[in-house]
Amino acid sequence: MRAVEFQKFGGPEVLQVIEVPVPEPGTGEVTIDVAYAGVNFADTKARADGYRVPALPFRPGLEVSGRIRAVGAGVEGLRPGQEVAALTAHSGYAEVALAPASTVFALPRGVPLRTGATLPTVLPTVQALVHEIGRLRAGETVLVQGAAGGVGTVAGQVARLGDAGAVYGVVSRPEKVEEALKYGYDEVFVSDDFAEGVRRATGGRGVDLALDPVGGDTLRRSLDSLARFGRLVSFGNASGAEPWHVGQPELYPRGLSVAGFSILTLAQDDPETLRTIAEKSFLLAATGKVELPITAELPLEQAAEAHRLMDTRTTTGKLLLRVKGE
Repeated sequence: MRAVEFQKFGGPEVLQVIEVPVPEPGTGEVTIDVAYAGVNFADTKARADGYRVPALPFRPGLEVSGRIRAVGAGVEGLRPGQEVAALTAHSGYAEVALAPASTVFALPRGVPLRTGATLPTVLPTVQALVHEIGRLRAGETVLVQGAAGGVGTVAGQVARLGDAGAVYGVVSRPEKVEEALKYGYDEVFVSDDFAEGVRRATGGRGVDLALDPVGGDTLRRSLDSLARFGRLVSFGNASGAEPWHVGQPELYPRGLSVAGFSILTLAQDDPETLRTIAEKSFLLAATGKVELPITAELPLEQAAEAHRLMDTRTTTGKLLLRVKGE
């Protein structure tokens, strides 16, 4: 079968399509004939910086949709031929992917495989950020960094469904503002001046909940944008900045709270909680309450081009690799 691999760290050009044996499921595992694979920022970090790469060579890919090919011993509730979405530890950029049964989810009725590939990382992440960790209450205000991205476009919609009083977004480029505004945002700011925009929009009060995948200086400015008793949830470090520290001087005066989230760690450490969150959030797609925009789709052999697009930070919505299609 075909799979994508890199043998050294570097730019998109290190990704190669190779021929490898078809994997067989072990106990508690399933194999999936992949229709689509989601492309995530974590994949580009793995390729460039070795993020979550235990050894080389390495095959990237953290989420897929497709049909179950085979099930291993001890697997219940899943069957060959069933249409599913799955989180994979790695190696999702392939014609056949191997995944723990605990992170394989039956697709809700009416959700096509193409949409299914956007579900495993985006919807559970947004559900956790807005409700499980962020604990959004009706009437509260929300600020979302990366508002035009895969998570950001859905976060705006979910916050609106949660009866947020106002939802503000931040994007990296002026040309992304119009795209983000389609997905539940009242106003969208460009990253260089978002703190000033938040103060103006909220009459100097700040927001109740801020969601930040960027880290570094952006995270600190998100913290500064909080209202009294506000909450900040960090769920990434796209900036590549050094680990940040926050303590009494920043938190005590306004009673602020800071939390963190990683869906990959949750999948590894507590798959049952992930399943509960995923099943709840997938209903939003099944009932048409949220739209998951797919703004680019490339064939598997163009994985390097997909990574190049992500590296330019010009993409919006979700980026997919088409393996076998519907």
